[in-house]
Amino acid sequence: MPDLPPPRTEGRYRIALVCLGNICRSPMADVVLSARVAQAGLADRVDVRSSGTGDWHVGHPMDERAAATLTAAGYDASRHRAQQFDRGWLDDDLVLVMDESNLRDVVSTASTTEGARVRLFRDFDPVDPGGEVPDPYYGGASGFEEVLAMVERTAAALVAALHQVLPVGDRTP
Repeated sequence: MPDLPPPRTEGRYRIALVCLGNICRSPMADVVLSARVAQAGLADRVDVRSSGTGDWHVGHPMDERAAATLTAAGYDASRHRAQQFDRGWLDDDLVLVMDESNLRDVVSTASTTEGARVRLFRDFDPVDPGGEVPDPYYGGASGFEEVLAMVERTAAALVAALHQVLPVGDRTP
């Protein structure tokens, strides 16, 4: 598993998650990673947010199937509203994209330094590092369940990595 880039602000870490429309994959990852960060006692130091490269769904809630999958697994999917990615998101400590197309779109807007902080979400997947998170939008419920499984195991690995860059004793505001 790759190392996380160092935080830009000591004691804090910001993660941006990006997919195409910000209604399926990246919001699922946002909800799960945010929950895992909170469970790990890092919510006061780690900010997680999500966006899409396209603007079709801006302001809309999460896809109903994605929300239902998360709710069935015990997560709260109710607060999400789709946002569009813009260059300002490259100021985050780490930008995690769901597939190669998202990677090309985001890196094309980044400087070399910013681009070094952009990675595939599944670069941190302990089962299949570097794989893509498949877009479940045009499929059935099983696609959303598959995405949730990928997101949960990758979120667990990310939280473990966050403990390395934000040690327990480091409580800088």
